[in-house]
Amino acid sequence: EKALQRQKQKEEEEARIAAEKAEAEKKAAEEKAEAEKKAAEQAAKEREQAERKENANKANAYSENEEKAHNYKHKKEDYDDEEDDDEYYNKKGKKSSSESGKSISKEEAFEQERKKIQKRSFETPKRNTKINVNSYMFGDDDDDDYGYGAPRRRYKKKAPKPQVQQQAPQEKIVKEVIIPEIITVQDLANRMAEKSADVIKKLMSLGVMATINQVIDADTAQIVVEEMGHKFKRVAESDVEEGLTGPKDTEADLLPRPPVVTVMGHVDHGKTSLLDALRETNVAAKEAGGITQHIGAYQITLQNGQKITFIDTPGHEVLVVAANDGIKPQTVEAIRHAQAANVPIVVAINKIDLPGADPMKVKTELLQHGIAVEEMGGESLCAEVSAKKRINIDKLVEAILLQAEILDLKANPNRAAEGAVIEAKMEKGRGNVVTVLVQNGTLKVGEVCIAGKEWGHVRAMFNENGKKVFEATPATPVEVLGLQGTPSAGDDFIVVKDENQAREVTNYRIRKEREAKLVKSAKSAMEQMLDKIKSGESKQLSVIIKADVQGSIEAIEGTINKLSTNEVSVHVLHSAVGPISESDVTLAKASNAFIIGFNVRAIPQARDMARRDGIDIRYYSIIYDVADDVKKGLEGLLSPEIREKFLGYAEIRNVFNITGVGKVGGCMVTEGLVKRGAKVRLLRDNVVIHDGNLAQLKRFKEDVKEVKEGYECGMSFENYNDIQVGDYIECYELETIAAKL
Repeated sequence: EKALQRQKQKEEEEARIAAEKAEAEKKAAEEKAEAEKKAAEQAAKEREQAERKENANKANAYSENEEKAHNYKHKKEDYDDEEDDDEYYNKKGKKSSSESGKSISKEEAFEQERKKIQKRSFETPKRNTKINVNSYMFGDDDDDDYGYGAPRRRYKKKAPKPQVQQQAPQEKIVKEVIIPEIITVQDLANRMAEKSADVIKKLMSLGVMATINQVIDADTAQIVVEEMGHKFKRVAESDVEEGLTGPKDTEADLLPRPPVVTVMGHVDHGKTSLLDALRETNVAAKEAGGITQHIGAYQITLQNGQKITFIDTPGHEVLVVAANDGIKPQTVEAIRHAQAANVPIVVAINKIDLPGADPMKVKTELLQHGIAVEEMGGESLCAEVSAKKRINIDKLVEAILLQAEILDLKANPNRAAEGAVIEAKMEKGRGNVVTVLVQNGTLKVGEVCIAGKEWGHVRAMFNENGKKVFEATPATPVEVLGLQGTPSAGDDFIVVKDENQAREVTNYRIRKEREAKLVKSAKSAMEQMLDKIKSGESKQLSVIIKADVQGSIEAIEGTINKLSTNEVSVHVLHSAVGPISESDVTLAKASNAFIIGFNVRAIPQARDMARRDGIDIRYYSIIYDVADDVKKGLEGLLSPEIREKFLGYAEIRNVFNITGVGKVGGCMVTEGLVKRGAKVRLLRDNVVIHDGNLAQLKRFKEDVKEVKEGYECGMSFENYNDIQVGDYIECYELETIAAKL
């Protein structure tokens, strides 16, 4: 054990010694590397210093060589004082100090040099009696050729002057300047690349005083651009809406499309039930009380593959007539709307299965409203159906397809989509839901679209059954999600290329609507209609009449129709018994008419709609008041008659010349009276020599409104001073008399 222990201690000692030796070697290696590194850095510094010193020596030697070469090159051209002194002493016949062999001290040499320079500086130069052309023309003056630096100045005079190169005039760059409706002077100058001062001068020459930040109209800017030699291009703020609809389709691009049928008629005449029969789905069961509450659009596919799109209207509109009920007021309204829109009418006489059904009575009553079915020699197609018992539904579909074939309905599916908003609403969890009817092109998911004043991306589309679709072809109704706001029913729906264009168009529409609301003196619908008649756009005064009894309607129609003349006539669009409803306001807006309410009032919804759309509703209780207002409106279209009213005579008995005023006539009113601001004529020997306005009318240095017969006054004319004693003044005024029918 002791031997093993000694052996173990020996091994540990050897291991310790080996570790210390390895550590010492490692430390020595590190010190050696550090020393080598320092030696390398020192050598690099020495090399760098040597290179710097060598470069400095080279630079000094190069500069000395350059200086020697320069001095040698310009030695003969330089005029120093020593050569000038030698020349001076040669002329005097004396020897210079350099040629004399006498040795003089530095002080004496400096003193001699100073005296020579002082003598030359104050010595009057000899007059040169010789005159040449150069000295006479250019006045060669050598007064500065004496004193210190004279040789250098003489050398500079003899040196040739550099020739100035004349730059050729640059050609004017003609630019195409875009001129908006209004533009500032600074912006116009920048677009023409002209100085603002030149543009302001041009405006002043045209009689327009404008600063650099003031705006000018497009006509003035166009004249300035033409005067300054540029081309112009006029643009308007409304140009953002140009090109939205794209190019016009050619005949080769058009393909047949399904017909769009609007279902209208009196309330509870079976419109929605008829759609149920066509779609074989119970839509009416989902409506409150079986009456349609919202506008709905549906598309049905027939067994032969043909499609028909139906639009169901709320409550009461389009031509489904109950055979047992006949023509009702809202049926007449539907007829008026269809006739105003100039669309063909297909008559569906519903409920023929009921005991009191009389289809022939319905056809006869339709004749009173301008609709003649084919059985009675007319052009309107007619089908007798029963929606509940599915009787003759196929005949109605056949009539619709026949009418569509006659119309030859076509559209181009290979272009950006265009359509109309049928309905819009806000739903929780889905956002803005817009029902759109595609009229042309194909609508796809992901496209950027505009609907009235709103825009957005088409995030998703659903058909009438709630099934998700990815594209909608012409005449297809779909629900669109993704718009930023809720548009109004009837707004246009257009697909644009990008978001920037969509923002520009919607911002412009919002701005125009805001400006229209801010205009306080907004004209009513009747005034706008009269303006159109004046400008020749319209020759009829459209009226909608609602009264409490039918007899009043007939009396009003007969009275106002008698007021029609060859120039303008009264056209009664619609007349019915009952309060003014929303459909009346809609018809008035579409036809630009005003509404007469005789002993009736508008319902709250109609009042709100009329206020929003600017429709003029007038209430009366006396028929003669209606006739008087319509007559006044028509008379306002006629040009007024202007008549001259004689006021009096005045004789000029003296003429006074007043500084700053001109000639003033001292007058005596001989007949009638004289009014300030009236028209006057100057008569000389009963001949009219001036016709103008009366500038001043005074009596005892006081301005007066009028002077009566037998009184004296002073009168002066506007911009006329040729008055004499003995002239007569005729005073008159012009009256505007409204023309009468």
